[in-house]
Amino acid sequence: MGLAVGRSRATNGQISLSPNTIRRTTAPRRLVFPSPNGSSICFELGAEAGVCVGASLRNATAVAGWIARHYPPTTVVAVIAAGEKWPGGELRPAIEDLWGAGAVMSALTAAGWDAEASPEARMAIAACRAVADTLPQSLAACASGRELRAAGYPEDVAIAAEVDRSTAVPVLEDRVFRGRKAG
Repeated sequence: MGLAVGRSRATNGQISLSPNTIRRTTAPRRLVFPSPNGSSICFELGAEAGVCVGASLRNATAVAGWIARHYPPTTVVAVIAAGEKWPGGELRPAIEDLWGAGAVMSALTAAGWDAEASPEARMAIAACRAVADTLPQSLAACASGRELRAAGYPEDVAIAAEVDRSTAVPVLEDRVFRGRKAG
């Protein structure tokens, strides 16, 4: 098992929170990504809701398909654009997370789950569709994209823009995300 380190702390050949480092190395069979904000949200949701699935722009359709296959359309599903935390601990909204939530909701809608979509869900879908044709440029231009590019990680922004490239469906079980098949 490997433990990813912070982007700026990684040495040559070491896996960090930069997805590009995974592409440049042989990833271990199991890999731990420390994410204080994401972990806090996921553990809370898993304890309260029972099922927590990790989603992004890269696996939105796979996640929506998994949900649609395992639950009836009457199931209440909360798709949360988590954002992140500023160094002082305050919440930092992240537009890319809203776009990812919109991508999941859009795929659920395509699977017939739109009858009871909330106004928030419809807004997330609209936000995602608004940048669909310019997603790589929009990600590069948003606050997080500019920050990553300025720090020397333009590849990470490009990887984040690879919509539906992944079929991985990470489901939280016993405080660990375990990969499930999309199909």
